[in-house]
Amino acid sequence: MTTKYESADLLLKLYDLRREPVLRKARAWFREEFRPRTAQDVLEASRGKRSAYYRMVTTYWSMAATLVLHGAIDEQMFADANGEHIMVYARLQPFLAELRGLLNNPGYFEKLEQVILRMPDAQARLARFPRPAKGKAATSKGPRRVA
Repeated sequence: MTTKYESADLLLKLYDLRREPVLRKARAWFREEFRPRTAQDVLEASRGKRSAYYRMVTTYWSMAATLVLHGAIDEQMFADANGEHIMVYARLQPFLAELRGLLNNPGYFEKLEQVILRMPDAQARLARFPRPAKGKAATSKGPRRVA
């Protein structure tokens, strides 16, 4: 276990990484444009022209979750200081079982899932994010863009 100071220091370093210009663009794309409706949409994003953005966002939050699970960052402090990771998980959660099978990777996104599902208010926090609208043409933010 780390001290509160060490946890705070690592959280600030993670925050500093989020300010890196390419990661900032990737996070904006994920938040504003990435609206998968199927596991195939996720695969297309992870392999298409926005692959780097997809991988930057998902691996950043998976890495942060791993630090939490291994005690490098206090779990409650992490939950109190962040919210974006919940949105990232909420976008992918409906497709995780299928993605894990398609990728032959049963641990895909497992660390972030563990961190989120351990939060006492996990379901309430996840409910703040809309579920994918299967078969609908567009979202209120404009046309769906996945890649």
